Amino acid sequence: MELLSRNVAALWIILLEFLLRSVAEEEVLMNTKTETSDLKWTTYSRSKPEWEEISGLDEDNNSVRTYQICQTDGASSHWLRSKLIERRGASQVYVELLFTMIECSSRNTHHRSCKETFNLYYYQSDTDDATATHPAWMENPYIKVDTVAADHLLRKGGEKKSNVKTLRLGPLTKRGIYLAFQAQGACMALLSVRVFFKKCPALTRSLSVFPETVPRSLVQEAVGQCVANAAQPGPNPRPPKMFCGEDGQWVDQPTTTCTCLPGFEASHGELECRACPLGHFKMGSGPGPCSVCPDSSHSGEMGSASCVCRPGFYRAPTDSPDTPCTRPPSSPRSPVPQVNDTSLTLEWSEPLDSGGRTDLTYSVECRMCSAPGGSCMPCGDGVNYRPSQTGIQGRRVSIWGLRPHTTYSFTVMALNGVSPLSQQGPAGETINITTSPNVPVLVSGLRKGTATESSLTLHWNTPTQSHYRILQYQLRYCEKERGSEENSCHFMESNNNEVVLSDLRRATQYEVQVRARTLAGYGSFSQAVVFRTLPDEDDSSSPLLVTGILIAMGMLLLIIVIGAAIYCIRKQSHFKDPEMSDKNGQYLMGQGVKVYIDPFTYEDPNEAVREFAKEIDVSCVKIEEVIGAGEFGEVCRGRLRIPGKKENYVAIKTLKGGYTDKQRRDFLSEASIMGQFQHPNIIHLEGIITASCPVMILTEFMENGALDSFLRLNDGQFTPIQLVGMLRGIASGMKYLSEMSYVHRDLAARNILVNSNLVCKVSDFGLSRFLQENSSDPTYTSSLGGKIPIRWTAPEAIAFRKFTSASDVWSYGIVMWEVMSFGERPYWDMSNQDVINAIEQDYRLPPPPDCPTFLHQLMLDCWQKERTARPRFSNIVSALDKLIRNPASLKITAQEGAGPSHPLLDQRSPLTPSSCGTVGDWLRAIKMERYEENFLQAGYTSMQLLAHITTEDLLRLGITLAGHQKKILSSIEALGIQNKTPGNVLY
Repeated sequence: MELLSRNVAALWIILLEFLLRSVAEEEVLMNTKTETSDLKWTTYSRSKPEWEEISGLDEDNNSVRTYQICQTDGASSHWLRSKLIERRGASQVYVELLFTMIECSSRNTHHRSCKETFNLYYYQSDTDDATATHPAWMENPYIKVDTVAADHLLRKGGEKKSNVKTLRLGPLTKRGIYLAFQAQGACMALLSVRVFFKKCPALTRSLSVFPETVPRSLVQEAVGQCVANAAQPGPNPRPPKMFCGEDGQWVDQPTTTCTCLPGFEASHGELECRACPLGHFKMGSGPGPCSVCPDSSHSGEMGSASCVCRPGFYRAPTDSPDTPCTRPPSSPRSPVPQVNDTSLTLEWSEPLDSGGRTDLTYSVECRMCSAPGGSCMPCGDGVNYRPSQTGIQGRRVSIWGLRPHTTYSFTVMALNGVSPLSQQGPAGETINITTSPNVPVLVSGLRKGTATESSLTLHWNTPTQSHYRILQYQLRYCEKERGSEENSCHFMESNNNEVVLSDLRRATQYEVQVRARTLAGYGSFSQAVVFRTLPDEDDSSSPLLVTGILIAMGMLLLIIVIGAAIYCIRKQSHFKDPEMSDKNGQYLMGQGVKVYIDPFTYEDPNEAVREFAKEIDVSCVKIEEVIGAGEFGEVCRGRLRIPGKKENYVAIKTLKGGYTDKQRRDFLSEASIMGQFQHPNIIHLEGIITASCPVMILTEFMENGALDSFLRLNDGQFTPIQLVGMLRGIASGMKYLSEMSYVHRDLAARNILVNSNLVCKVSDFGLSRFLQENSSDPTYTSSLGGKIPIRWTAPEAIAFRKFTSASDVWSYGIVMWEVMSFGERPYWDMSNQDVINAIEQDYRLPPPPDCPTFLHQLMLDCWQKERTARPRFSNIVSALDKLIRNPASLKITAQEGAGPSHPLLDQRSPLTPSSCGTVGDWLRAIKMERYEENFLQAGYTSMQLLAHITTEDLLRLGITLAGHQKKILSSIEALGIQNKTPGNVLY
């Protein structure tokens, strides 16, 4: 009953601890409800009305300071900014807004200018330096959080209900932030603003205590310590670690090796270590519970690591502390002697009590007595025992070498592992015997007569004494090399002093002994003599030996001839170029080079991960920030510091929680693929982390990210020779992969990463997307079923799923087009089915603007319908190398209108002032929509106002990239809006 109550209490404690763990703690940075005086926030407005601070009552009728505004126009320049809010080390904060808003239909205002939303921004600063004019009242430099819409609107006669919105801000890096509210035509009241951040509460788990922790990144590492009466094993233990998530909740289980000390057991769900009660013990550190003391032992106090034996009981030195205590055995029973003149055979029965042990052995003590009942002394070395005198496993011993007509006293003793510990000594049973007066004779002079490969003829001297008659001789012969192995010794009887030993092994040494038998019985064996069957060691003239040597030489010659033939065949086949293809991930092996091994061919895919990817301790990795999202989870930037090596940045792919075993295998398969590649244009795998959560893949960090977005961000910033250098790197990496017999199947600019030195590296080796048939991603979804990147995939791969190195060449041609068009989307806004139809009708992408003719021709070569007609990657690398050596050829560009065209492919319709109704339409048409807010805030609200815009104007608008400036000014010129203002020159 007591045990049941303890278990119920422990379960309640575990449940309570879990509930507390699931609730993150909050620390408030600002709460306007608690302010007792005016807030005095900064307001800005180009026109009336503006934000007004007033006193009001909250839902509990408490006096609070609020801000309200009720606009009659749709202007978006009505701003309200808070004072500096210090973040206190938090990397992200939450803003809880309580506000009311009047429904537009209930107001007497123009319907289009009325809005039921407002914008929330924030601005980071290390000093409290905000003024009425700084920072500027526009989105840049503020960072927009969200456009906040009301869930409940106030209307005439309706319910008065406020809105509550909670928004997240981050990542934060500076001392504090200013909050800014921008009205957009709303009539609203901002009742309260609460700014807070979440932190993980102090936690005890897995015998480890972790302090209250503020997350400063995606996951924050917390270092803890073992609870009382617990420790970590090993000479250099690492402290317990756990990760605090950005939501203020602890992530998964801690990485800890804390275990309870000897004499203590974990209790209350591994929250503490409790001393073992009386009568119990725990001999080592570990997760196990206390155990009841073994038989015949007890513990004298609580928290015992072992139990001591009771009086009269012992443990042998080889016994572990958790074994029962035992005692010596009782005496052997009923010893029975069989005397044969001067030899003796003793047999006995086992003791009634073995002492509780199974390691029972026997010993025989021999004493020679002067007369029956007289004094006795030890027998000495002249007496022999078989199998031995001590450590006898059986219950029988043979003794010979006794003196004739002598009285002996033999004591048979039973022993076990604790007998030496007993002060009483071993218990034994004693018997007395007297030997016969007749003495057998010893035989000498054993010698060899003749020898063959399988027999020995032996002779020995006949004893010359005449007072007894020799009845028979017995020979004992054993193979010397095999010693005392079973069946290695044999016996033979002879009626005279000669014998022939047959059926022997050739060229083998034998130890031979002989003894004589008289009426007194067998005498002792003579000294062993070694004899050897033929051939002898120095007999090299044996015909069989010569034959064996000749056979061996013939076999060696045959092996040499066969080996030479195989070498010639392989040499010829090395120049054959078998087509590389795959089927469900199976690739044909190449010849003469290292070949890629598909991890899914392993019976256990985890074995491939262990073979090709290095496991890294999670303590060597520090996650700094989230930089994106992948198919399986988030992608982060972090630092890797392995002892003895320089710290460096790494990209970290994490596996989100709740994954299945299949998702984990698919996630790690990319690492087992990537780990097989070593090339300057292939992304390098640093290692994996699977021993803790979350599971991670670590690769080298590429500062400039994906190639397509990098090119779009730097539109027009690179020269043709720089672009060709990037293409050459990609082709070199793909040449390496094709020689490894690896088919990428998803080669695109989005899967090429760029580092700070503009080196391009092929990435994204995950195969899971090709194994799943359902997807909402338009990049990979096909009306044909399955997941294929239609715009980058060769026709035969779309139609027949035949992916080869040649289909990768087709994809490389699309990548060339992406690079030369600075990240333009292939086939523009055409649907996937339209792309398939156009390719089937032999239409190909036209050259991008200012694209060298040579490069577009190389693209067309890659897009040959027959895959055998396409160049190999080795040919592409050579062609680009020639182009780099002769940069003058890059000046030859395709002429406008040259080459075949088709309406499906002519997506670049000319822009006219009539086709661009607004500035926003014009910017979207030239893909510069990111600057729409900049133009509108600066007053450029119509196309006619663009006529006199200059480069200096663009700089003031925040457009600093020279390529974007050139694109905007060129578009204005193409629209026919001539700018005659001096200085409107880009360079």
